[in-house]
Amino acid sequence: MKKEIRYFTVFSAVFLFIIMFSEKESVVQAQGKQHCYNTSIPLSPEEQRIEEGFPIPQQILEDSEFTQYVGKFKRDLCSAQNAEKAEKVMKQHGTSLWKTAVDRAQGKRPDLGDLDTYDDRPLYWARLHMTSALRQWEPDFEVTEEEREQLMKKLEYTSRGITSIEFPKGKRVKRILVSGFDPYRLEQEFRRTNPSGASGLQLDGQWVWTDDGPAMIQAANFPVRWDDFEEGIVEDTFGPYLKKGKDRVDLIMTISQGGPRKMAIEGFAGRWHTGADNKLENRSEVIPPVSHWPMPEALPEFIETTLPVEAMIDAETGPWPVFRNDKVCEWLPPNYDDPYVCHENGPTPESKARQGGGGSYLSNESQYRSNRVRIGLKAYDIPGGHLHIAAQEYYPEDKSVYITDEFKEFRKNTVDQTVALVKAAAKGIGE
Repeated sequence: MKKEIRYFTVFSAVFLFIIMFSEKESVVQAQGKQHCYNTSIPLSPEEQRIEEGFPIPQQILEDSEFTQYVGKFKRDLCSAQNAEKAEKVMKQHGTSLWKTAVDRAQGKRPDLGDLDTYDDRPLYWARLHMTSALRQWEPDFEVTEEEREQLMKKLEYTSRGITSIEFPKGKRVKRILVSGFDPYRLEQEFRRTNPSGASGLQLDGQWVWTDDGPAMIQAANFPVRWDDFEEGIVEDTFGPYLKKGKDRVDLIMTISQGGPRKMAIEGFAGRWHTGADNKLENRSEVIPPVSHWPMPEALPEFIETTLPVEAMIDAETGPWPVFRNDKVCEWLPPNYDDPYVCHENGPTPESKARQGGGGSYLSNESQYRSNRVRIGLKAYDIPGGHLHIAAQEYYPEDKSVYITDEFKEFRKNTVDQTVALVKAAAKGIGE
């Protein structure tokens, strides 16, 4: 009997040890899943703005209650057991982030804090937190650089509304596709907003009634980064809806922040880009083609707008004046020598582009690329062009304050006029 008791005691002790060891292993594994990030991995210059801009990015996320979406993304990414499940995390959270930002902008999410619904910055900073996490993600399985790049692309495209573009079926519905931009050059001003990006959030999914029936607007927002453009993000956004078929759109328009207190419909986009982007990369060269979309046989130096300009001007929107801007800068034939010349008469025959009406930055490039692929797909009958909207004013003198009533009112007026101009363009198709 004593021998049996002794065996039972030993067996119990071993069994208890196994249970305790297993529980400890489970705790360690669970903790590991919550700490799957290597913060020594360097972030991009743009992602570094999160800490460099402290506490502005953090305040914006807290005041909009978007912090929760960053936390959920990080937890789910840590729980991903393979690359396929990580891709699902990108798709789910990216799509949800865009939809939430659109719903918040359009007043459908009053539960998300008290921040002005016209503010585009919660989407920007939340996405930047997510790309930072993905860059520093170190799971317990191998992820190649190519796989990480594909995951990053999936996150970017879903959280920018590119994969959410969906138009109703039927021939009696007009389809309008527009794009805005992220805030840019935040190393100069961490509080930057971009009213064109705010306009995209207000416009996505909007309906407008025209003389020919209803029109639906879909929107996406672009990054301010050269390499994304060179990899084809503009063509990937507009190209599928310029092809012949049931999803073909009736008008495309790129939108960006422009000069002070004016709304310029740019007459010409030029085949040249310059400047530093959000990653502090510089360019000064012709805009390169992309290989996975058809290009015109002869790449044009300038592409003229085909938007219904008069209808947009005659709509008498306000508060800012609306006009067509035909300024260009060009190298003149036959020698194309410096200095280039600038004037407001449109391109000279056989000249080479140095600037379009919207300059030579990514605004101009969004117009050039979207309409270059339009021409490459032979969608000559679809109007396309660019709208430069009023630049944001009233940044508070106190650098610790990121929003005021004057700031909000100015942005709202600009965004509301942008929405009105897009709707005027939809109504003006065919006039």
